[in-house]
Amino acid sequence: MFKAATDWNPKQALLKEIIKNKDRFAEAIQLCLDMHRFVHQSSMLSAEEETLEDEVWEGLSEEDLTIMPTDKDVTIAWNIWHLTRIEDLTINILVENGPQVLNDTWLKKLKVTVKDTGNAMTDEEILSLSLSVNKEELKNYRNAVGRQTQQIISTLTPEDIKRKVSPEGLNRIKLEGGVTDAPDSLWLLDFWGKKDVAGILQMPITRHQIVHLNDSLKLKEKIRRLKK
Repeated sequence: MFKAATDWNPKQALLKEIIKNKDRFAEAIQLCLDMHRFVHQSSMLSAEEETLEDEVWEGLSEEDLTIMPTDKDVTIAWNIWHLTRIEDLTINILVENGPQVLNDTWLKKLKVTVKDTGNAMTDEEILSLSLSVNKEELKNYRNAVGRQTQQIISTLTPEDIKRKVSPEGLNRIKLEGGVTDAPDSLWLLDFWGKKDVAGILQMPITRHQIVHLNDSLKLKEKIRRLKK
């Protein structure tokens, strides 16, 4: 698997190179699964290898998850929410054309009413979400989304990989509250609408996640310095 986050960029480049090569399809799918595991908790699949997200959660208090060190930052809780909502929407609706994991039962457990990805949230809204969300259930929701993603990726065929994102799927995301009418949220539909399944696997299912987990590690260090 991965020895460190420094292994990521060569693997991301390799995934891009082989994802549409029918002769290397099995290799590409396995690589995508491995990369996806690395940006989730090891508890997602009861794995022994430590992951990048394990490193984010290690030693974090509930308070740490809600701290916005400066007005140029977000919170670690927001990062985890944002990553998970985007993964849930894109893999389940745009790739699988099935139901997303988030439903009324999950919303009750998470203790939130927000359904969108958080792209257009103000600082006050980010802090409100971070303070109200049930932190343990946020972990559980992320694991549930991750397990579903692993299953979907495992069942893809070479023909699926070149399939374009459908307008119906994008419309479902809007109708189900995955994005809002705010320009900073609505642009996601245009961005995803230009992709095929291969593109979704590369961004956001793999690359997008490592960006925000690395940001979470930087936030974690800022919080540690603030508390000194």
